[in-house]
Amino acid sequence: MTGATASTPAAAGPESLSSTALLRFATAGSVDDGKSTLVGRLLHDSKSVLADQLEAVELASRNRGQESVDLALLTDGLRAEREQGITIDVAYRYFATARRRFILADTPGHVQYTRNMVTGASTAELAIILVDARNGVVEQTRRHAAVAALLRVPHVVLAVNKMDLAGYAEPVFARIAGEFTAYAASLGVPEVTAIPISALAGDNVVTPSAAMDWYGGPTVLEHLESVPVTHDPTDDPARFPVQYVIRPGTPEHPDFRGYAGQISSGVLRVGQRVVVQPSGLTSRIEGIDALGQSLDVAWAPQSVTLTLADDLDISRGDLIAPVEGAATAARELTATVCHLHDRPLTPGARVLLKHATRTVKAIVKEIPSRLTLDDLSHHPDPGELVANDIGRVTLRTSEPLAVDAYADSRSTGSLLLIDPADGATLTAGMAGEAFGKAKGPSAPSAEDAAWDF
Repeated sequence: MTGATASTPAAAGPESLSSTALLRFATAGSVDDGKSTLVGRLLHDSKSVLADQLEAVELASRNRGQESVDLALLTDGLRAEREQGITIDVAYRYFATARRRFILADTPGHVQYTRNMVTGASTAELAIILVDARNGVVEQTRRHAAVAALLRVPHVVLAVNKMDLAGYAEPVFARIAGEFTAYAASLGVPEVTAIPISALAGDNVVTPSAAMDWYGGPTVLEHLESVPVTHDPTDDPARFPVQYVIRPGTPEHPDFRGYAGQISSGVLRVGQRVVVQPSGLTSRIEGIDALGQSLDVAWAPQSVTLTLADDLDISRGDLIAPVEGAATAARELTATVCHLHDRPLTPGARVLLKHATRTVKAIVKEIPSRLTLDDLSHHPDPGELVANDIGRVTLRTSEPLAVDAYADSRSTGSLLLIDPADGATLTAGMAGEAFGKAKGPSAPSAEDAAWDF
């Protein structure tokens, strides 16, 4: 277990970034572990609830015959959620303290809503996994820890909830924290911070608990406010997905050609040699513009416009990267995916693959295995992936894609599979380490011919 590390103010340049003004985090846990109550308590005690919102929750609580305010109703916004007393959809909430701004995602605990947890945690920099102190680590706890590990969530908080119902006993907390930390370490989770809490009573959520003087660590909010979640972008290879090509064609700028987008990782500098993928054409960065201001250097996640020294054929979806350290462009890749749609994913399925700003046609070549999250075993050749399944998928694309391993980059290592018929999102994917090498032209199969591969 590790404790919180105090954050330091971000410097003006990329070399000394160690903290962030915005933290995205998600909550997860088994049914009735108190996720929504924790979020409600966090909002209430940090003075982030408007008066009319609190009045509405008080009224709803009285209508349900409850003597005290049910803070879970602050996040359980769907009618079905309030009626059943469970979380179904991902509830996003935005709040701020004097030290940091937050975007939180309260995700469901039911097994059948694992895909919702994947959605909520996919952009999270921290995950809070709740455990009922009376039940300890259960199957769904392990499942959520595995999902957080697969999604490379950098920081994990184990919130041992309902300590009031366990007599605020330190041995209960120590046993659960030890068991979870050992399991998380086996998954490769880099950091776990364990905090004993009572979301209902407010112990160690925003204010320290007088009933647990044996605990000397941070409260949940103190940890959220201080955990460093931004690292030096110079550590990462630069990636710039082109979102829009600017060609004003005006008398003042008759020949201007700029490439607008957001730097997804790394640092770009004027004079740097770059390659445009998947074409492989090379050039040099001639200028960087941000909101009308010329820059010599820019870094993630800045939105900028690049100009190149050469007039190249570049369009939306192309990826600009330094010549040294560019990803390998290939037409075949293997990814770990979570299937999101009620319609199963099967080998031979024709899909659209969205990677960064590029969307190409693709075919599911095979599904080698399905992951059993209970014990992390692999079920070979499952034949299909149904909603909430996590498995390995091999894809062949109509055009080469420069995809990084998800372990190296959450932005350019992630992808979506989309139904070409109705545009529905089918599957969320994380590119694996093994990439197929780009192959020369070959005659398409009868199945591929209709897709102009």
